[in-house]
Amino acid sequence: MQIKIFSIPILGGELMNDEMNAFLRSKKVLQVENQLVSDSHGAFWCFCIRYIEDNAPVAKPRPDYKQILDEESFQRFARMKEIRKQLAKEEGLPPYAVFSDEELAGLAKIEVLTPGLMKTIKGVGDKKVEKYAHYFTAQPTDEKSE
Repeated sequence: MQIKIFSIPILGGELMNDEMNAFLRSKKVLQVENQLVSDSHGAFWCFCIRYIEDNAPVAKPRPDYKQILDEESFQRFARMKEIRKQLAKEEGLPPYAVFSDEELAGLAKIEVLTPGLMKTIKGVGDKKVEKYAHYFTAQPTDEKSE
């Protein structure tokens, strides 16, 4: 996080105001605090701007699947996360390399999960189905039609 201070005179501060507005448009602003200050030189606005550099990664908020999914789907999602965790541990991979939370949520919405239906979820292709379907379904992995 960075901080930038602008002091803009009440009278005649139009150019500095334009400079501050250009700065605000070019940054990922977290917070702006302002205060009116008066001293022997006159009155001016003082702005303290907290921001993130443009090239700094901004954390994307994680979805709350307990709120997104209905109760049954969330229960399936929770069971699938446990299976994924165990698979990832066995393979020495991070869990998201097996299935992302988004993929698991999509799978959890399907009441009777089959390999063919798994492929309808964005990010789940033939290789993941071939490698992991038997852990998540009771169906054979060579099932072609759905």
